[in-house]
Amino acid sequence: MPLSRAIGRFNRVATNRLTRLIAGRLPGFGIITHRGRRSGRTYRTPVNVFRRPRGFVVALTYGRGDWVKNVLAAGQAQVRAPPQPGYLASPRLASAAAALMPRRSSFANWSRSVIEPLFG
Repeated sequence: MPLSRAIGRFNRVATNRLTRLIAGRLPGFGIITHRGRRSGRTYRTPVNVFRRPRGFVVALTYGRGDWVKNVLAAGQAQVRAPPQPGYLASPRLASAAAALMPRRSSFANWSRSVIEPLFG
């Protein structure tokens, strides 16, 4: 369920400025660089991003926010996510079930590489 617009506005003004400093370096986080569809201004938005064999999956925490509209309108964006930067070409919206649910074997590999070092 998307978070409220008030929380989204607060995060855009306050939290995102701090998150941008570390988001491009932490697993599960990244920074999407995109252009405003009206202003043409360049924006850097911290997001939850996950690599997949055919590209990236980005969590839409606030639903279809401005950055989502900008990326879809432009048809492209840059992604800075560990271990190396990437590029979104022809981005599209997908359901969470189709995009995020890993196959059983890849989830097992992910859980061993991420969860065990944190809690093991």
